[in-house]
Amino acid sequence: MKGFKDFVMRGNLVELAVAFIIAGAFGTVVKTFTDLLMGIIGKAGGKPDFSAYKPGGLPVGIFLTALVSFLILAFIVYFFVVKPYEVAKARYAKVEEDAAPDENIVLLREIRDSLRGRA
Repeated sequence: MKGFKDFVMRGNLVELAVAFIIAGAFGTVVKTFTDLLMGIIGKAGGKPDFSAYKPGGLPVGIFLTALVSFLILAFIVYFFVVKPYEVAKARYAKVEEDAAPDENIVLLREIRDSLRGRA
């Protein structure tokens, strides 16, 4: 049971569960926003659902609807999730100071310098 408890209480598992819950809620928000934008496109251009468009009998309209929905989704994710995350990460991430070199590297440098001094 201890191993199971350690597994369940591991930080990554909890963070992953929270991420799935948030992603589900965010997915609903993005879907409704996409529907809103498709409605605006429909008001401006006639019909937001291109599914009925079949030139030569090919179902090109279904692809166009999916493509426009994907582009709207990608725009939302990039500008409302990725960009703010990158800005926050750049602002609040720890700036690594020059770390001291490993002891082995220091020792090897001393040996190298000693050997150079002999020649």
